[in-house]
Amino acid sequence: MKVDGKPFRSIWDKDGAVEIIDQRWLPHDFRIAGIDTLDEFAVAIRDMWVRGAPLIGATAAYGIARQMARDPSDAALSTAYDVLHDTRPTAINLKWALDRCRADLAVLAPEARAAAALDLARRVADEDVECNRMIGVHGLEIIREIAAKKPAGEPVRLLTHCNAGWLATVDWGTATSPMYHAANEGIPIHVWVDETRPRNQGALTAWELGAHGISHSYVVDNAGGHLMQKGLVDMVIVGTDRTTARGDVCNKIGTYLKALAAQDNGVPFYVGLPSSTIDWTVSDGLREIPIEDRDAREVTHVQGTLDDGTIGQVRVTPEGSDGANPAFDVTPARLVTGLITERGVCDASAEGLAGLFPERAA
Repeated sequence: MKVDGKPFRSIWDKDGAVEIIDQRWLPHDFRIAGIDTLDEFAVAIRDMWVRGAPLIGATAAYGIARQMARDPSDAALSTAYDVLHDTRPTAINLKWALDRCRADLAVLAPEARAAAALDLARRVADEDVECNRMIGVHGLEIIREIAAKKPAGEPVRLLTHCNAGWLATVDWGTATSPMYHAANEGIPIHVWVDETRPRNQGALTAWELGAHGISHSYVVDNAGGHLMQKGLVDMVIVGTDRTTARGDVCNKIGTYLKALAAQDNGVPFYVGLPSSTIDWTVSDGLREIPIEDRDAREVTHVQGTLDDGTIGQVRVTPEGSDGANPAFDVTPARLVTGLITERGVCDASAEGLAGLFPERAA
């Protein structure tokens, strides 16, 4: 994707250094940050300098690569795995990337690990870009079908929750990739963008869509049901941080409510995901997926641009009121119309996923 006409990924390496778009400041300020040490990679993931399951996985792979450049020993590999794994418990891409790094590097002699780790991190990033591009290709077919049934010139109206855009991946995004493909093809669309409290990730989605020239409206989280009741939503599409082998979807808190409203109003509810987000070891999302509890300050305070132009936080709660901050919820597979993956679209079921990924479901 492009920022002010210049192509960017959300993470990249150059001359031995790793750089990221520092998402703490978006959409108010576009900043690039370098991350180098193991602790810096851990902080970047835990404190959401980078966010989104696919991007977290790619960042972890680069974190392993930088650590191997310093110390390629078995002990350093084990330490790096543990430190990075402990940063965020819900997004399965983190463990997927770390497991892949450990398996590939452990069989190599220490002196071969640094180069191999960097090559692997680049491949993880490149593969994510291609997976997300293909999610867009397959999701575009659904948007085409909806567009064909609408009066000429009337936009396909999509609703999305959280940021499952290119900022949450290495490029293209998951939920947004079909939107970008539709816009590039000239299909008129309008996107309802949930604000997604408490971190207001919807503002990042709005920033992305605006940069691409896609029509959108930023709405409060609780507007979705109303919009669906009024017939103003043709399709809901979201991302996911972990999807079970039978199709339960764990995503940003509030996703479950959107799925309930969609079912009640006959609106199709789709989830875009690369296969690295599927946890084949888990079946029951409600019972088995750990839900991250984050700092209450994310609820009690909100960040924005102040009157003097600086970026700051203000408290929105009464003094002394506690905040609770479960960061994710689980949408049961029965509420999901379909899963859009890099291999195609399938039912949110064990059979549907096995049909696309027989080698993983075996």
